[in-house]
Amino acid sequence: MKFRLREMLATLLLALIIFLAAQATLDSYMVIGASMEPNIHQGQYLLVNKVVYHLHPPERGDIIVFRSPQNSSEYLIKRVTAIPEETVEIRDGKVYINGGLLSEDDYILEEPRYTLPPQQVPADCYFVLGDNRNHSSDSHVWARQGIWLPREDIVGKAWLCYWPVSEWQLVPNYSFAQR
Repeated sequence: MKFRLREMLATLLLALIIFLAAQATLDSYMVIGASMEPNIHQGQYLLVNKVVYHLHPPERGDIIVFRSPQNSSEYLIKRVTAIPEETVEIRDGKVYINGGLLSEDDYILEEPRYTLPPQQVPADCYFVLGDNRNHSSDSHVWARQGIWLPREDIVGKAWLCYWPVSEWQLVPNYSFAQR
C-alpha cells in the first residue's frame, strides 16, 4: 500500500512538472482571418514556442504571434520580412530588403498590389507581412503611420498546427533568400 501511494505521488508530481514546463514554453492560439493564406487558415489552432526567441532573435521567414501594435489586447500572426535596421521597400509587386529582391514565390498567395517607399526598420523592431499580401493589415500599413512591431511585443514562433486534425502539420517557416 505504501509503495503504491509513493508511485502515485511520483506520477502526479511528474505530470505536474510536465504540465508546468509545457505552460512555460508553449502557448495555443486560434487563427482569426485570412491574412496568412495559403499557408495558415481561419480557425486553425497553433502551438507557439515562447522560448525560442530567448535563445536567438526572430529571423526573416519566421511566422510569429505578437501583440498588435495598434491594439495590445489583440494577437496577430504574420511572417517576419525585415529585421532591425534593414531597409524594406515594396514596388512593382516585389519586396526589396536593403535593395535586394526577396524571393517569396514559395509562400505568398499573390504579389502585393501596393507600394511602400523605402523604410528603415528601427533598432529592436521588426517588419512583418501576411502571406495573403493584399488582404492583410500589417507593417506595410503601420509603417506609413510610423508604427513598428517592437521586439517585446513578440510572443513566439508559430510551431505546430494541431487543429483541425486533418491539417495537423508543422507551420511552414522559411529561411528566405534575396536574389
